Amino acid sequence: MGRAPLVLELTYRRAFRGADIARRSLEEMRRAGPISASDEAAWLAAMQRIFPDVGPGDRIAGLWQPAVGARFVLTDANGRRRLLGEVADVRFAERFFGIWLAASTSEPELRRALLGPEVAVTMP
Repeated sequence: MGRAPLVLELTYRRAFRGADIARRSLEEMRRAGPISASDEAAWLAAMQRIFPDVGPGDRIAGLWQPAVGARFVLTDANGRRRLLGEVADVRFAERFFGIWLAASTSEPELRRALLGPEVAVTMP
């Protein structure tokens, strides 16, 4: 990705368990290529710690911080905001945001919509 911070925010339309969000995120992160067993374990544990159960109208924003990692914030359906946590791992952040922005995404139409026609993003 680029050198500037980037924020992606997901608005949930239905309820999800935080553990399911973490598991599915890891599955999608694998699309970009193999992940070591130690990274998989650490990343899954971090996401399970960070991602709460969500309901309709809840939003999770992820901040990609170049050379730092990722930070996550929840805004609940009532507008209350709280920091969920951080993962100080650049490789994690690249893979996590690659779920939507990497060429290997399972949602290429969404990727095009997010990036627009004139933006080029190079991700591992």
